[in-house]
Amino acid sequence: MKTLTIATRQSPLALWQAHFVKDELQKLHPELDIRLLELVTKGDKILDTPLAKIGGKGLFVKELETALLSGEADIAVHSLKDVPMVLPDGLIIGAYLDRHSPFDAFASNHFASLDDLPQGAKVGTSSLRRECQLRAYRPDLEIISLRGNVGTRLGKLDNGDYDAIILAQSGLERLELHERIRHSLPADICLPAVGQGTLAIECRDDEIRELIKPLNHDISALRAITERAMNHALEGGCQVPIAGFAQLDKGVLHLEGRVGTPDGRTLLKVTAQTDITDNATQNIQNAEQLGQAVATELLTQGADEILKALYQHQDN
Repeated sequence: MKTLTIATRQSPLALWQAHFVKDELQKLHPELDIRLLELVTKGDKILDTPLAKIGGKGLFVKELETALLSGEADIAVHSLKDVPMVLPDGLIIGAYLDRHSPFDAFASNHFASLDDLPQGAKVGTSSLRRECQLRAYRPDLEIISLRGNVGTRLGKLDNGDYDAIILAQSGLERLELHERIRHSLPADICLPAVGQGTLAIECRDDEIRELIKPLNHDISALRAITERAMNHALEGGCQVPIAGFAQLDKGVLHLEGRVGTPDGRTLLKVTAQTDITDNATQNIQNAEQLGQAVATELLTQGADEILKALYQHQDN
């Protein structure tokens, strides 16, 4: 193989991610000519509607996957939180990269933290997950939909449209916008999205898989598999009020899952854990079972009714 083509979206953050993977692959395979194929996705085109209302599955990945399946591209680089739980036949996640910060960042020009916001302050976010948890913590806030790339969102904040906005901390850090992070929201207030902070490389299930395998970070992969197993069992997409966060500590894999109503009045929380061994295959099975167990308990507590009502509302 002489040339490798990476499919990517055209946003500054997506291009940073694609170039990051390109550079890492170039170190491993200096003989390769690595090129980028820049594409526009449905999620990039429709910017005047909340994501949840235009369908949360595959909004930012479908066009990239089409390029993979047609052979136009060899790999695609994604923010894992944007990747649906079920991939098209023939495609796999070939590598989960070392996870960057999974947390949400509070950005504001006038207030230092979420607690400093006055009653009725306007907060922008594109995520039902964030909206749900913010309303549960601060019911008085006015949560307003915020779409666009990172620069566009910050521009709306600077224009005075919002008192604060919430974004993925990893995105701001990757774009070297550390100074815009006033506060990192702790997990007890705003549990991260499934896979948040993790870059995933999607590919065909062929020789490309072996080529990118060295980029896989085993611990990040195990955490991602755990979180995605929970989300898959809940039949949740990336634009529903579901949060999942796995951590590995001293040989024990912990998972917390949350499902809530967008108004924040109901917020279900479940935690569980499992032991990790020296057997990689067994660890993946344990991780998947842990995710499924947390999902089952959330469903028992009423998550199915919350999600069913939400999907019906979106369809209407």
